[in-house]
Amino acid sequence: MSPSTLRRQVGQLLVAGFNGPHLPVELKTLAREFGLGGVVLFARNVVDPEQVAEVCYEAARLDPQLPPWVSVDQEGGRVARLKAPFTEWPPMATLGRSGDVQLAERFARALASELKAVGITLDFAPVLDVHTNPKNPAIGDRALAEKAEDVARLGGAIIRTLQTEGIAACGKHFPGHGDTGTDSHHERPLVEHPIERLREVELVPFREAVKAQVAAIMTAHIFLPALDEQRPATLSRRIVTDLLRGELGYQGIIFTDDLDMNAVAAEYGAPESAVLAIDAGCDGVLICSGNPDTQAAALEAIVHAVEDDRLRFSRVEDALARQRRAKERFLAAPIATRPRTGRALRDLIGRDDHRAIAAEMAQFV
Repeated sequence: MSPSTLRRQVGQLLVAGFNGPHLPVELKTLAREFGLGGVVLFARNVVDPEQVAEVCYEAARLDPQLPPWVSVDQEGGRVARLKAPFTEWPPMATLGRSGDVQLAERFARALASELKAVGITLDFAPVLDVHTNPKNPAIGDRALAEKAEDVARLGGAIIRTLQTEGIAACGKHFPGHGDTGTDSHHERPLVEHPIERLREVELVPFREAVKAQVAAIMTAHIFLPALDEQRPATLSRRIVTDLLRGELGYQGIIFTDDLDMNAVAAEYGAPESAVLAIDAGCDGVLICSGNPDTQAAALEAIVHAVEDDRLRFSRVEDALARQRRAKERFLAAPIATRPRTGRALRDLIGRDDHRAIAAEMAQFV
């Protein structure tokens, strides 16, 4: 295999953040040199629906051979990158308090229609963490419920509906971030439960997500000494491969949470984390800061690890195959010649019936 071929394959493992309302030259250069698995949008990338549609249209064409994911964290509540005039959804805890599966399906159907309208193809939602720690700073009202069975039931409904409507869903944060007392954006949370407790609580919603054929699952940067005394979940083969692939039987894409988060970056740095995550069994790495030097360094680190036989190329091939199968499932439909603009787009965003669903959810405060 030529070095250029390897580089373009490795590039498919990265989902990259960027800065500003337009795709920067540095990201386009990275895509030309390596290829690119996807982009992820944040509030810093959003101006209005027309601009979002244009940037999504451009991002979907960065790699003509295998279209990149165009992704976003659009959960509702405090984690929602698309604000008004998009429908502003209440926190998922309100949906959980309703206990209404049909309301969950209506919510997911409306959410999917707005994401599709602007060209987003992957939503890093729903949160499948069970909110068992009321002092949890990272999850809180992002979680659907305090009982595993409720999270599984409503989360499964959201996954099935989003994906029926053509949006790839991503359940997070495996193997469960609900009973942590610190935020992995700042430091590494510790979970001291034994595997028996995880099977009875934290893993229940993820089992349902696997049953629902969720397109992707995102790992958590949490430390579980009962499962791995050395590495956090994202970098642990025991957790990613043995538990999620082996015990739960999951065959879809496994994404890391953002490798720029201090829970892994402080000790390992993004380049080393990227190598360890792929080796552990992850199929895609998120580097969300928008720093093109960090993103390029991570891809170079994976390339060098393969060349030095520290990372088996068969592991990269396996990750690429999982990505390709999911993209064939969700990106097979032809992309519109140009994105919608003006009235044609605005009529799909923040509709009265969508706002009515949001208001119905918000009753359950």
